[in-house]
Amino acid sequence: MPQMSPLWWEILFMMFIMFYILMNIMIYFSYQMKKTNKNNKMYCINQSNWKW
Repeated sequence: MPQMSPLWWEILFMMFIMFYILMNIMIYFSYQMKKTNKNNKMYCINQSNWKW
């Protein structure tokens, strides 16, 4: 019969995995927000430079 790890190791490991996934999600969405803000600024700049 295999030796089982203590429950607190498993809980610590699961907390680490959840923290890692959450951190990656936050980084991804912060990058997406910066990217869309740059696109919006470019659109506003291009839109304001019209000529007759």
